[in-house]
Amino acid sequence: MTKRTIVTLPGDGIGDVVLQEAIRVLDSAGFEASYVHGDIGWEYWCKEGNPLPQRTIDLIDKHKIALFGAITSKPNDEAKAELSSELRGKGFIYSSPIVGLRQHFNLDICVRPCKSYKGNPLNFVRRGKGNTIDEPLVDVVIFRQNTECLYSGVEWTNPPAQVYQAFMTHPKFAENFGKVPVEELSISTRIFTKKATTRILLAAFEHARKYKYKSVTVCEKPNVIRETSGLMWKLARAIQQNSFPEIKLLNTNIDAQMMWLTKNPEEYGVIVAGNMFGDIASDAFAGLIGGLGFACSAQFSSDNIAVFEPTHGSAPKYAGYEVSIVNPIAMIESACMMLDYIGEKLISSKIRKAIADVIEEGKVRTYDMMKMAGRPEVLKNGAASTSQMTDAIIAKLK
Repeated sequence: MTKRTIVTLPGDGIGDVVLQEAIRVLDSAGFEASYVHGDIGWEYWCKEGNPLPQRTIDLIDKHKIALFGAITSKPNDEAKAELSSELRGKGFIYSSPIVGLRQHFNLDICVRPCKSYKGNPLNFVRRGKGNTIDEPLVDVVIFRQNTECLYSGVEWTNPPAQVYQAFMTHPKFAENFGKVPVEELSISTRIFTKKATTRILLAAFEHARKYKYKSVTVCEKPNVIRETSGLMWKLARAIQQNSFPEIKLLNTNIDAQMMWLTKNPEEYGVIVAGNMFGDIASDAFAGLIGGLGFACSAQFSSDNIAVFEPTHGSAPKYAGYEVSIVNPIAMIESACMMLDYIGEKLISSKIRKAIADVIEEGKVRTYDMMKMAGRPEVLKNGAASTSQMTDAIIAKLK
């Protein structure tokens, strides 16, 4: 059987650390693949003026599957200040390479599972009846539309005349902002299209049906953001009525959802949202299962391009530690999502069981699981290093 070729995108900070740990687990579990490195991240912005070089795009286009670590992203002024001296003043503008990947390959479907592990000391708990302690099982999958909304990048500071005049045609803009000097305006647009919104909704409903979730919740704000959030809710109702009548359709506002998720998280199954609110909801639910050290994700295009990544950042201060202390589970779980995607579900199930066994046993815990501040001395106080956590998972595989 021909080996799969996986493009590895370590990126910045701890990205390379956790990516290498995930590959160790994949190798130990019996997954055979060839890995090719792709250049991406802050280093390539600083020395080339491009954090996402064309050569990396070409690699992903050729091999179709990528494992991604993490990237550092900074505001424009800071980014320009860190450019190599020979590139400064030549019109280079920084933009996030992961957002660039999503838009270039139209990775419009983002899936972020949030499922609690038995025995994880970071799991959400609440007061139950009779002042008992209740630990509800969280099993939520967030479907985030990944290419539109506020992340589309259609925005201006001191908008050009034609843009300003177009906005002035809207009575609410003219009334509320018409007297603001144009040079004092910054404008971002929130764009939803019917095609992309339909696609993310269908993906959410199909996932709910396949894995027997009882409900799909649209988490937006249609009572205020009437056109964009309203479009998603309108399409969701039609899709549910016409094609998925057995699945309950719920509607929550993003602000109320942030309150309710700590009240009754076990009542939610699949949640679907636009880019910004999906980002917020997925991080919030990740907090119920232990935080970003457990938060994995996958991104898919309609052209069979798939990128798998943890949702945490590059955490540059941790990258500088002599011995890494970060939790690799989110990256390993992301690799499991890759295995599911390519049909290696026996291997992914074996890895997930190994993770579950380590967590339930409780002998090996990273600093976050021990509720310690992230400092190098945590290793002296009983916390496992990144590699020790990986070693424990590999031991359970055997």
